[in-house]
Amino acid sequence: ATEIVQIFAKYVSDGEVDTEFVAVESEHSAMSACIGASAAGARVMTGTSSQGLALMHEMLYIASGLRLPIVLAEVNRALSSPINIHCDHSDTMGSRDAGWIQIYCENANEGYHTLIQAVKIAETANLPVMVTLDGFIISHGMEVVEALEDHEVQEFVGKRRPLYNLLDTENPIMVGPLDLPDYYFEHKRQQIEAMIKAKEVIKNVIEEYNRRFGFDFPIFLEEYRMDDAEYAILSMSSAAGTMKEAIDIKRSQGEKVGLVRLKVFRPFPYEVLQDAFRKVKAIGVMDRADSLNTMGGPVFNEVRSALYELQNRPRIMNFVFGLGGRDFPMEQALYIIDRVKELKDGKKLPFVEYVGVRE
Repeated sequence: ATEIVQIFAKYVSDGEVDTEFVAVESEHSAMSACIGASAAGARVMTGTSSQGLALMHEMLYIASGLRLPIVLAEVNRALSSPINIHCDHSDTMGSRDAGWIQIYCENANEGYHTLIQAVKIAETANLPVMVTLDGFIISHGMEVVEALEDHEVQEFVGKRRPLYNLLDTENPIMVGPLDLPDYYFEHKRQQIEAMIKAKEVIKNVIEEYNRRFGFDFPIFLEEYRMDDAEYAILSMSSAAGTMKEAIDIKRSQGEKVGLVRLKVFRPFPYEVLQDAFRKVKAIGVMDRADSLNTMGGPVFNEVRSALYELQNRPRIMNFVFGLGGRDFPMEQALYIIDRVKELKDGKKLPFVEYVGVRE
């Protein structure tokens, strides 16, 4: 996350971008500055990770409550304590109910293109968007990125047209006033409705992006070898790449197993998940964070809730893995598939397992 801001600062210094770079004393101040600039009509981005996102936490709610289309580049890293600088999803999962659209990318190329899409998504939905990459695993890797020409990006995102002009002295407005029981509920209901409508916005923007530039980026999730799958794994971010290889190995052995990679976590695409899992008998949901609620990880709990209304509900269990940046080797991916197969075959298993932790 540091390098994202440092490299962008060099772009500014070298005159490669026409923008204002504001260096502040903390992440709380960074988001505060973004809120003020966005409310004044500017197009605003910032970046952070881990404890930095936690320090922003108070201001995340204000950004979303004011319906400001701020874009945040977020590199997933574990939260302290103990002190850890490596990858898991505890930072963004800790902010999952702050009113931000959350998109989790599998690799650097998807991260680059999603950040461009996020500008248009945010400014159409009038909600802030965080785009995430797995810390170190992706952020410090070397990958091919299919970059667009500057003018192509500019033409796609267009000019920002704010909902209101804070600096219009002829029509002055107040932003963020005291909002007691008389109207607070109504204003939150508008924010909730915006998140519901954001699903259609995300779909339209990614479809337009794919048409314009010839890509095939998934919208809410990616299905891998799911056509005839009898059981399936749900994964997010970089771990999905390892799991795809494991799926291929098991397919070569005659196993009818598939993968769903969840890309958009907020707004939660429960309708699409219901369709994806309607025909499978068992599901293993992978979480790179735990809710510390004795009920497994946050992704597991939301997926299980989403599938509750299905007439033929699949059996489901949770695998918490990779906390604090612990590697996710092929052996663990194959183990998870084997356990879900046992679940499909009727074996009684605990609803959550912690994979790769020393006993």
